[in-house]
Amino acid sequence: MTANLVIPDYAGACLSNITPALLEHDIIGSGWIPDNILKAPKVVLVLVDGLGYQQFQASEQKGLTPNLTTMDLQRIITVAPSTTATALTSLTTGRPPGEHGIVGYKVKAGNKVLNTLRWTAGKGGVADEIDPSSFQPVIPFLGKEVSAISPAEFANSGFSSAHLRGADYQGYYLPSNMPELISNSLRHNSRLVYAYYDGLDKVGHVHGVGPYLDAEIAFIDYLVGAIFQALPSKTGLIVTADHGMVNVGDSVILIDDGIMNRTSFLSGEARFLWFHTERGVGDSLLFDLEDLYGNCAWVRSKEQILDEGWFGRQVSNEAKQRLGDIALLARDPIAFAERGRAGPKLVGRHGSLTAAEMYVPLITMFKD
Repeated sequence: MTANLVIPDYAGACLSNITPALLEHDIIGSGWIPDNILKAPKVVLVLVDGLGYQQFQASEQKGLTPNLTTMDLQRIITVAPSTTATALTSLTTGRPPGEHGIVGYKVKAGNKVLNTLRWTAGKGGVADEIDPSSFQPVIPFLGKEVSAISPAEFANSGFSSAHLRGADYQGYYLPSNMPELISNSLRHNSRLVYAYYDGLDKVGHVHGVGPYLDAEIAFIDYLVGAIFQALPSKTGLIVTADHGMVNVGDSVILIDDGIMNRTSFLSGEARFLWFHTERGVGDSLLFDLEDLYGNCAWVRSKEQILDEGWFGRQVSNEAKQRLGDIALLARDPIAFAERGRAGPKLVGRHGSLTAAEMYVPLITMFKD
């Protein structure tokens, strides 16, 4: 069955609209975020990295989520590309990627390619050269007082500075600490507490969608149950995700040498590659990419992507400069890599715009 291209609806039930809806009681959340959550005196927003809607439904049908199953479930859409750095920044800033500028996993930054999650270029850190608050200028959480519960190891990272600056960062060393940290933050007058958990994404990358992922989802169900029990009364809970995942296994396609000879460099990631080209070769390269990979991938020019609003209707000049000239997006369960630079073997991947990667759950419950 041929996968359909899923383009985000930034005006509707989208990950980027959750924070504005909660912090400003914005009408944009009406109809897809329950009223009792929107109007709650306090709200906890839990982001489970890698919990796609399709994967969650499959686990629910297996009886692995007794706590989450008692809550309200809706399907919403993430941003483009379906990758963590872009999605988390859209969640915390309330803006589409074209406005905050973290438009992918690996992004052109001057004469470097910045790994936005690790804030590295090549083999070294570049926080001194590429200032996170300049690279991503939108103030997170609308500048309001928010607690952020996230792994302690990320507290001082460049990416945390880019998407969580200004928040009261509470680092945890083990997920068992999350309920207590969340409860403490709520007691200290934070109306919104944001909590991030990355275990599922790690399992998915290493083992793919299957029994190991199911076991991790069962643990997450237990964790969310513990978080809910620790909440004071009159508190809303939202559980959502940044992207889903597909199994690619060993299906890594090496980019043709003739293509690479006309490419200055690549950015993006294995399921959403950007080709940065020299002037004058774009049209022929697009045609050849379509000829070589059109049977398993989508090929689009930057102009078409911008016109169709993949990154939002407002795209800053800085964001436009970070995009490549031609995008290659995996439609089938495959990954793309440059010869000799395949990177680590990852069974599960994400980044493209298939339904399995783009749709995520919005799970809600209000504690009376």
